[in-house]
Amino acid sequence: MNRTFKTLLFATTAATAAGYAAYKTRRQWIGRALHLPDARYDVGVETHLRIPLPDGISLEAEHYYPLAEGSFPTILVRTPYGLSTDNARLNTAVGNFPAQRFVERGYHVVVQSVRGRFGSEGQWVPFFNEAADGRAALDWIAQQPWFNGSLGLFGSSYVGYTQWAIAADAPPYVKAMVPSITTANLPASMFPADHTLGLDTTGRWTLVTLGPSDPPSALQQLWLTTAQGQDQYLAEAFQHLPLSEIDELITGRPLDYFRDWLEHPTRNDPHWQPVDFRRTFADIKLPMHLITGWYDLFTRYQLEDYQLLKAAGHRPYLTVGPTSHVSLSNFGTITQEGLAWFDAYLKNDPSHLRQHPVRIFVMGAQQWREMDDFPPPSQVARYFLHSDRQLTLDQPAAVSAPDRYIYDPSNPTPALGGPLLSFAAGPHDQRALESRSDVITYTTDPLPNDVEVIGHPRVELYIRSTLAHTDFVARLCDVPPDGRSINLCDGFVRLTPGEGERQLDGSLKITIELWPTANCFLRGHRIRLHVCSGGHPRWSRNLGAGEPLGTGATLQGAEQTIYHDQTHPAVLQLPVTSWWSDVEDIDLLQFA
Repeated sequence: MNRTFKTLLFATTAATAAGYAAYKTRRQWIGRALHLPDARYDVGVETHLRIPLPDGISLEAEHYYPLAEGSFPTILVRTPYGLSTDNARLNTAVGNFPAQRFVERGYHVVVQSVRGRFGSEGQWVPFFNEAADGRAALDWIAQQPWFNGSLGLFGSSYVGYTQWAIAADAPPYVKAMVPSITTANLPASMFPADHTLGLDTTGRWTLVTLGPSDPPSALQQLWLTTAQGQDQYLAEAFQHLPLSEIDELITGRPLDYFRDWLEHPTRNDPHWQPVDFRRTFADIKLPMHLITGWYDLFTRYQLEDYQLLKAAGHRPYLTVGPTSHVSLSNFGTITQEGLAWFDAYLKNDPSHLRQHPVRIFVMGAQQWREMDDFPPPSQVARYFLHSDRQLTLDQPAAVSAPDRYIYDPSNPTPALGGPLLSFAAGPHDQRALESRSDVITYTTDPLPNDVEVIGHPRVELYIRSTLAHTDFVARLCDVPPDGRSINLCDGFVRLTPGEGERQLDGSLKITIELWPTANCFLRGHRIRLHVCSGGHPRWSRNLGAGEPLGTGATLQGAEQTIYHDQTHPAVLQLPVTSWWSDVEDIDLLQFA
């Protein structure tokens, strides 16, 4: 985590606790550190506001406003994570951080707790009430005497999803949106593949949003905000079977909505159609700026949103940094880009918009690049797998002994870093993982020149398994001269009977689409590919018996075979680009 931004955030949090006077002395320094225009206004707040809904209940909200006469646009934030008067710990501090920056620069901000959360009435059922409840919040804002007829939508993660819920039905006074580290099809992201649960995401999100039914002590609450504390608390739930019971292990009570998720474990189940807001893209008329990070939970899905929006005729902006979902520095980028976006579309001041709509961080090169589209033009480099664990541009030998390993679901291959909800997400040295007998690695010689990869890698494997129900994982790593092996991106497939392309010898050809990335493998570095059959708890382990996701408990191990010869040319395909645009110096505030 970047020390400057961490200091910023906790200074603001402490100032909130100490009172507004202490915060005021720091605000100009915060603005300069974030490269924002100077703060112009003090911040006022109305708390415990009630916003009525058509069904007779009301939701709690807060109204932040400039302490000055004048006409100011409004930004709406709808959150399940609590308001300033709630005991929501870091969630509230982080959520209110951008709101205060906006108000200081001439915006009203309304922050509302969604249905069933904290002071809002009704039952908390994720996803299904956000469209109607969000529209009611817009109607309420439009009736307020301070509303000047111009409104934007803002927020991250679930808060970003609430924007998509109301975007297509938004009245004309809603003029812009900035959904960050999120996706318009958030429910489907719980299932990385059909009959697969994103276990780390759903389990950790359940802990963060609800916590145990017996309130922990203040010290225990603090412990649960750390990576080690969360991991220890969730360890039993992540190993427990059947999955339909882990809600009670985490919270101490059954959750109807969690068990409903497990009864509909496929992305295309009609159950999820009403809350898949990708279906509304053709009806949205708002300019939008999508912001994510290469190690975010939703990167793959948000970049799919980007492509679908373009196909629907939109010209969205896109920013991708080198961050994970829980990187605190996300909020610096989101605040900077959000303010520029709202100034352009709510205040008719585009002076802070960048020239190119796409801005990405290229890891390895440690540079921000601006471009007109993503992914940029590239050529596919084909690195073939060889029997000596080599990865080369040369075709494999005519005869080559395959590699084999045993996958044991009672000791599932773990995920080490990557796009987790955990504070331990992001890039990590994978050597401990590579020492396991159930992980096979293939590595190039040291590179004679830089190799820049931007886009969607993919892997074609020829495999055989002793089970019809099994998984295969591929992971791309960057190995510098000191021997560390740093994960960049990965992907997996969950095989069921009949899947894969059957070969004459009975083996299967499978394709694994890796998540997108942008990395320059520097001269002297090596490119490494992992092949294994698990990434627990990022993906729920494949038990091997083909039982239903929620109730399965039978464990069956599998012997896995990886072929790599001329008849079975297993290959890593990398989108290699020499295309460059505006190169900037690193801004350390932009990433953790």
